[in-house]
Amino acid sequence: MDKKKIIIINGPNLNLLGKREPKIYGAASFDEFIKKLRLDYPDVELDYYQSNIEGELVSKIQESDSAYDGIILNAAAYTHTSVAIHDAIGAIDTDVIEVHISNIYKREEFRHKSLISSKCIGMISGLGLSGYKLALEHFKTL
Repeated sequence: MDKKKIIIINGPNLNLLGKREPKIYGAASFDEFIKKLRLDYPDVELDYYQSNIEGELVSKIQESDSAYDGIILNAAAYTHTSVAIHDAIGAIDTDVIEVHISNIYKREEFRHKSLISSKCIGMISGLGLSGYKLALEHFKTL
């Protein structure tokens, strides 16, 4: 069986995990987490991309179309503001799962609305970094 090929795309400020608001986001850096995830899932080819720039995220989503079996996307703050990311997800054939480390519904009201959910096959929110694992598990079953 061929390895599933999955990409995790993270948006703004997620490069600061481990330093940024550890009570909300935890103390582990994403670099530490992705290394462990790759060890835990040797049967998956797992790529990772992070950008603080909306247009770069749109370009990466477009580039990932058909190159991957699935996209795990944490658009971070752009979740609530980006019609461009919404449109990019809608323009590709590759399935996208939306992930949020924190529970967006327990935070500020402006975070309660996701502009990208309607274009994703599912959304995981509030389970910390485990949300990425759950999304990965789902893609392994497809």
